[in-house]
Amino acid sequence: MGTRWKNRIVLLICLLFFSYGVSGLFTLMVHGNSYLYKDYYHSLEFQGAFDEFASYLGLFDLYAMPIEEAKEAISVSEEEIKEHRYRSGSLEGQIANIKSQYEGRILEAQEAEDEEALNNFTAERDAKIADITKNFESDDYVKGKIIIEKEQKLEELYEELERKRPLFEEYKKSFSYSLTSPNEKVIQSENWKDLSSDDFRYKTNLTVSRDYAIHYGTYDYKYTELLDSVTPNSIGPYNGQIGLAKSLPASNKYVVAAENYKQKRVIFYIFVGSSGLALLLSLVIGKKSRGIRDEVKRLHPFYNKLPIDVRVILFLLAMIAACTNLFIIIDGYQYAVNGNYYDAIEIVFCIGIGAILWGVSFIQALFIASEMKDWETVKVQCQKSLLYKLFLIVKEVYVDSMETIEEAFYDRSTATQVFLILLTLFGLGLAVIIITLHPAFFLVYFILLAVLGYPIVIRITNKIAYFNSIVETTNELAAGRLGADLKTSGNSALSTLANNINQLKQGVKTSQNEQAKSERLKTELITNVSHDLRTPLTSIINYTELLKNTEVSLEERKSYINIIDKKSKRLKVLIDDLFEVSKMASGNIELQKEEVDIVQLLQQALAEYDTDIRESTVQFRITNSNSPVLAYVDGQKLWRVFDNLIGNILKYSLEQSRAYITVETKNKETVITFKNVSKYELSENSEELFERFKRGDTSRQTEGSGLGLAIAQSIIDLHAGRLSILVDGDLFKVSITLPKENKT
Repeated sequence: MGTRWKNRIVLLICLLFFSYGVSGLFTLMVHGNSYLYKDYYHSLEFQGAFDEFASYLGLFDLYAMPIEEAKEAISVSEEEIKEHRYRSGSLEGQIANIKSQYEGRILEAQEAEDEEALNNFTAERDAKIADITKNFESDDYVKGKIIIEKEQKLEELYEELERKRPLFEEYKKSFSYSLTSPNEKVIQSENWKDLSSDDFRYKTNLTVSRDYAIHYGTYDYKYTELLDSVTPNSIGPYNGQIGLAKSLPASNKYVVAAENYKQKRVIFYIFVGSSGLALLLSLVIGKKSRGIRDEVKRLHPFYNKLPIDVRVILFLLAMIAACTNLFIIIDGYQYAVNGNYYDAIEIVFCIGIGAILWGVSFIQALFIASEMKDWETVKVQCQKSLLYKLFLIVKEVYVDSMETIEEAFYDRSTATQVFLILLTLFGLGLAVIIITLHPAFFLVYFILLAVLGYPIVIRITNKIAYFNSIVETTNELAAGRLGADLKTSGNSALSTLANNINQLKQGVKTSQNEQAKSERLKTELITNVSHDLRTPLTSIINYTELLKNTEVSLEERKSYINIIDKKSKRLKVLIDDLFEVSKMASGNIELQKEEVDIVQLLQQALAEYDTDIRESTVQFRITNSNSPVLAYVDGQKLWRVFDNLIGNILKYSLEQSRAYITVETKNKETVITFKNVSKYELSENSEELFERFKRGDTSRQTEGSGLGLAIAQSIIDLHAGRLSILVDGDLFKVSITLPKENKT
């Protein structure tokens, strides 16, 4: 015989031992408490029969009372009278109820003109009203009705006891007893006097009280309470002995049961002991047998090709089948020990099946455990599973469908969205009713919750969290703190609100930056105005003081007067420019527009600086159209713009450099460009050059008001044009764009 076959036989034997051992172990857990008693007479089965006989003995012999005596012993308390009287409410309420019951019937009889029916219904109504009224007038009347009710219940009780009497008589054939009451009344079985203490198979002391007999002998509370009320309390408990005589025939059910119990207990101990030994042997063989491990390893490559979820499902199915087979063995054991050989054969067969099922389960468990050694391996195996692939497919379909629904959903108003959500949740709550129709509908309801309920709850939770973040951001914004922007996605009302808040925050940030910039420029403006006005004024004051000196020569006086004249004119220019830019900024200026040739106007401005240009080292390059370039402008104001820009070129251009002036027409607009290379380092922020008293010469050593570009900007704005500055290193470029013709 080959090694592989030997390994397989050893594996099969090991599994058979294990299946047999597990069967015995679980049989011990389920049925072990039934075989732990000294003998059958101490078992729960016998004690239950014993207690039932004792209660019947109390009802039928010890505390028996004829029904006539029981009826005479009936009593009625004040509480019972009151309860009966107000059982259906107050007198007024009960009368109103009776009238309402007969109102419809009497009305129908009247409409049908049926005198007989009318009289019968009226008589019935009046009789019931009279009966109810008498209940509230007489206690004796109510007492009589209660006694009648109790007598009816007593008759039902005694009929029930008579149905149980045959069972009591059957008990009396087996049990022998002798009981004595406190007043020396003795109740004995017929054979008690003939029995000695050695003539009993089982014997014990017994106390049967009135309460024990009443409460354990009847099964209905209303009968128990009634029997308790009619049985006198004067009879004390009976004490004595009870047992099973040895003289009972071998066919007596308790004798037979006792013998069977002995046999079953022996079989049970043999089964449990041998199964425990088999289980131990299976564990030893399985641990030490290398052949079993080799045989199991041969199956691993084939099993490992299956997805992990399929392997887990197969393992669970094998375990469920093994456990089901185990329960079949446990249930069949009870029948087998009672002599049913078919169940014994079934147990042997199930142990063999169990060996296969447990083997399949354990082998799969070992293989699955070997794939779950670390988290990374688990993740890889899960990603290869069929369920994960199915989940990805369902997720893709679900997400696509939800996005389609959301697009249609968000196109509606917020009130409509809230109404639809509440309607859906109400519908899911109402759908619980379908579960009461059939348990199978639970799966349908679970799917509804997964598809509709869960996404809605998650969406509401996310929206509430989103709303809370919006509230926190608005609180910070109200407190003057500007944090990070809110995240926005989709086109819901909250997303729109968050986007608006972000825009407000950006507006606040821009406003704060502009305000800081305005404050800084305002400070610079005051400083620059003070400096530029004080410098010529200081010179005028100083030279005026020098003129007051009589010792100054005539030549010096002429020189001082020339300086004062020059500084006065300089001061006048500064003041005029300041007023002019203020007027333009406030809009208090009117333009005298007319059709002007821009090329000719530029030539006139250059002619004013002809001498300065010739004396300057800066070379001017003029490029313009040979034909007139017409624009509807205020020529005097636009000449002022050209004058300021040409003057800036002469003041701030680098020596031995070139300046370029170009006039051209683009897209029905006139574009005039001034370019030069600055001899001063320029600020990267070109917009600040438009501010008043701002110069490219930050040391302010050159002449000029610093208002030139600000005035030029205001004039171009009044003409509905554009003036822009481009600073690229030391290259300074000014572009003026004007409408070509605008006669409005």
